[in-house]
Amino acid sequence: MQIKSFTFNPFSENTYILFDDSKQCVVVDPGCAFPDEEAELDQFISDNGLMVKNVILTHAHVDHIFGCAYVCKKYSVGITMHQEDVFMLERGPQIGQMYGFEVKESPAPEAFLHHGDSFSFGNTTLEIVHTPGHSPGSISFIHHASKSVISGDVLFQNSIGRTDLPGGNMDVLLNAIRTQLFVFPDDYQVYSGHGDITTIGYEKKFNPFLK
Repeated sequence: MQIKSFTFNPFSENTYILFDDSKQCVVVDPGCAFPDEEAELDQFISDNGLMVKNVILTHAHVDHIFGCAYVCKKYSVGITMHQEDVFMLERGPQIGQMYGFEVKESPAPEAFLHHGDSFSFGNTTLEIVHTPGHSPGSISFIHHASKSVISGDVLFQNSIGRTDLPGGNMDVLLNAIRTQLFVFPDDYQVYSGHGDITTIGYEKKFNPFLK
């Protein structure tokens, strides 16, 4: 599996395309909010001859769902996510207005993921880990062959997700990181919802919130 990252929208959110040699791919947290960002995403998909199979969400805060309506319509695919974040997906247009942005209504999810599930596309299988605390339905996607963790806004380089939004809980978040993510080997790379790539080992040693 290969990972292509894009940084989109005024919140500098990381959108990821996961793809493999089957040419199938999934779009993780489509944050493309403007036509030039949509075009950048489309260009990469076209240039690499990829077939989009699904949109998968680590969570449904507004900066991670700007592009859901666009990608689902453009590629005739559905959304797969954790059920506990559906209320945020449904309120996307209203929450966007609070920030002064237009967020088009996303289609309803076609399937839900739970802790311990697996999600497959092409020749790739992801392990699903429920990592709540930033939001009730935050999940992380683990790909063991490439030693990759797609963590959404749970774990960042030298930081953690904020917990002052509806459904956030600091104790729950710290416990999820320690019991669900820090169990993986130190060399697993963490692809966060914002900022740079880090590793499990680095965050165990240096993250000030987790010492």
